[in-house]
Amino acid sequence: MRKRTFIRTTSLALGSTALGPFACNPVPEYSSDAGKNWAGNLQYKATRLFEPNGLEEVQEIVRKSNKIKALGTRHSFSTLADCEQDLISTRGLNKIIHLDKSAKTVTVESGIRYGELSQYLHQEGFALHNLASLPHISVAGACATATHGSGDQNGNLASIVQGLEIVKANGDVVSLTPQDPDFAGAVVHLGALGVVTRITLAIQPTFQVQQEIFEYLPLQEAATNFDAIFSRAYSVSFFTDWSQDNINQVWLKRRLDGRGVLEPIPDFYGSSPATRNMHPIASVSSENCTDQMAVPGSWHDRLPHFKLDFTPSNGDELQSEFFVDRARAPEVLLLLQSMRARITPLLCISEVRSIQADDLWMSTAQGGDKIAFHFTWKPDWEGVMAFLPALEDALEPFQARPHWAKLFVMEADKINALYPKINDFKDLVQRYDPEGKFRNEYLEKCLTV
Repeated sequence: MRKRTFIRTTSLALGSTALGPFACNPVPEYSSDAGKNWAGNLQYKATRLFEPNGLEEVQEIVRKSNKIKALGTRHSFSTLADCEQDLISTRGLNKIIHLDKSAKTVTVESGIRYGELSQYLHQEGFALHNLASLPHISVAGACATATHGSGDQNGNLASIVQGLEIVKANGDVVSLTPQDPDFAGAVVHLGALGVVTRITLAIQPTFQVQQEIFEYLPLQEAATNFDAIFSRAYSVSFFTDWSQDNINQVWLKRRLDGRGVLEPIPDFYGSSPATRNMHPIASVSSENCTDQMAVPGSWHDRLPHFKLDFTPSNGDELQSEFFVDRARAPEVLLLLQSMRARITPLLCISEVRSIQADDLWMSTAQGGDKIAFHFTWKPDWEGVMAFLPALEDALEPFQARPHWAKLFVMEADKINALYPKINDFKDLVQRYDPEGKFRNEYLEKCLTV
């Protein structure tokens, strides 16, 4: 699969002495075409895209804008980051600020990608607790939406945040730590509080992982032994297209912690060990996937599914994801299989993985351990949007929470009912942004913020 640039943004120079759209103080040059998101399903409405390179530039832009949203690596499939006036890209905010080895924290600018941060940390002898499927996404964007990896003992990427620096609507800077009463509401902020410019993460000593794949796990075995299966490795993922009475692939990422290669698993609930490196879609080349076949590698080369320097997907796609309480996951597994006649024709692949509970107000894992049911759809916008209401209706008895940055049609009243601290979050938004500078159609529709 060919390499390609993961983020496409165009900077249109307005002249070497351009002042941008504001009459008084110089601000960074801006593009008049905000472009599209990564998948290409969304053309941003903004008429100005700024790319600042430091805090003071961010403050100046925010102060003088009437409506503005922060934009990360554009991996959101929803309109979460869209704005009709201004977008402020964090691409230029990509520096590592400070590694505190004694406190085991790292402070970075918000736009740095996990791939580059992970390489740096590993070289320094440290690691993050987990990574998402793609190392291409920005740290702040992933944390703002509670994006996640997988693992029974692993919270989502936002769960290790230890500090935030936020530029509020008036341009003032607020720094938050876990000791601040606003912290639990501000980490998964959905872009509603301001522009995050720095973020501090907890780290740990570096470690090794080996990755193994099993094929054709019988569905009934998966449902009956769900907890046991998801406890067998540091990170576990099911990949399936729901077309058969089995799970197409099970990806196990086992942590070594100084040990040599772990012994092969001789019998895995009736499935068969893969005999080659695989892509989640078996017919696609595994060239862009991280190494498997129980070959040990550093955490940042095994926990993601895809390599940093390759195209991470099967091509144009759409995505949805829903989170249910772990105890109900086997029921959902069987439910989705019963809907395969409608799901499979629209689907590239589904992934099922686990996330440990946290106490962040707007996190999809708030209040209890969750299982995520992820859908990578074919680029059939009309077909997917026509089917989502039926899928969400089927998942409603399980109080399924949609991923904030992916596609869903759930109404605000139902979403609000899923989050016990929703009113506290709305109060926080009002205090940080009383005039609604960072609010957009998405927030008004989905949360009535």
